Amino acid sequence: MVKIAYSPIYKYSLPEGHRFPMMKYELLPEQLLYEGTVDSSRFFSPQAATLDQLLLTHTPDYVHRLEQQQLTRKEVRKIGFPMTKALIDRGKHIAYGTYECAIHAMSSDGVALNIAGGTHHSFAGHGEGFCVYNDIAIASNLLLAEGRVSQILVVDLDVHQGNGTAALFTDDPRVYTFSMHGAKNYPGRKEVSDLDIGLPDGTQDETYLSILAETLPRLIESVRPDFVFYLSGVDVLETDKLGRLAMSVDGCRERDRYVFEQCHAAGLPVAVAMGGGYSPDLRTIVNAHANTYREAIRVFM
Repeated sequence: MVKIAYSPIYKYSLPEGHRFPMMKYELLPEQLLYEGTVDSSRFFSPQAATLDQLLLTHTPDYVHRLEQQQLTRKEVRKIGFPMTKALIDRGKHIAYGTYECAIHAMSSDGVALNIAGGTHHSFAGHGEGFCVYNDIAIASNLLLAEGRVSQILVVDLDVHQGNGTAALFTDDPRVYTFSMHGAKNYPGRKEVSDLDIGLPDGTQDETYLSILAETLPRLIESVRPDFVFYLSGVDVLETDKLGRLAMSVDGCRERDRYVFEQCHAAGLPVAVAMGGGYSPDLRTIVNAHANTYREAIRVFM
C-alpha cells in the first residue's frame, strides 16, 4: 500500500502575509481523500527527527541556536519565516517523514510520498529560502548510516536549484545530486550539483520533457543507485509567481509520470517530497501536487 506522510503540524499557522504557501499542506490531503485517489489508511503521522539524527547533516551550532531561538535577524530574514519553536518542530517532523517514506518505499510498494518536504535550500550551518532543515539530506544520511542503501540519486525538479543539497553532498560520492531548474531563478549564486541543468526563462513542456528524457535514463544507468529521492516542485508552472518557466499542468503531470515510470522500470524505490508551488490560484497548486500522487499510484500499483 502506497504510504503518505502527513501530520497536522504541517499546517503550521504563520502571521498574515506568510500564510498562503502553507495552505496547500492542509488542502492537498483533503483533495486526495475527497476524490478517492487514496483513503485514510494510506496516511501515517511521522515522528520528529531526534537531535542526533539532525546532527548527521547539520552543524551542532546551527541546531543548538535553532533549538534556543538564537538565530540572528539576518539569518531569520534569509530563511524568510518568523522563527518559532513550532516552526522548528515542524521541520523535524517533515525531515523524519521523508526518511520514513524511504523506509516504506523500500519495504512495500516502491514509492511513498511526503505531503511536505523538499527543503533543499538548507545548508549544514544555515537555512534559507523557506527551508530550515534539509529533509532529503537528513533522510539520505540516515539511510546511509544505517546501511540500508549504498548509492542514492537525488532527482530535484523544483524550479529552484537545490543549492543546500548540492553543498551538503559535494564530497560524498554516495549521494548523486541532479538538479534541473530555472537558470536565472533563485538562488542567484548556485552551488555545484553532480549534474546541473539550468533552463532558460520560458521553457515549455516539449523542451523540458525532452531534456528530462535525455538525462534521467542515462543517470540511472551510470549512477546505479539503489534508492531515489524525487523533489517534485510544481513551481515549474507558467502560472507560478516565483518561477520563470512555462510548463502546463498537464506537462508537469507528464514529468511526474515519466520519473515514476523510469524508477519503476529500473526497480528503484522512490521517496517523494513536494517542494515549491506558488501559483496565485491555490486550486492550481493543489491540483498540480495531487497529480504527483495520482501518477505515483497509477504507476506503482
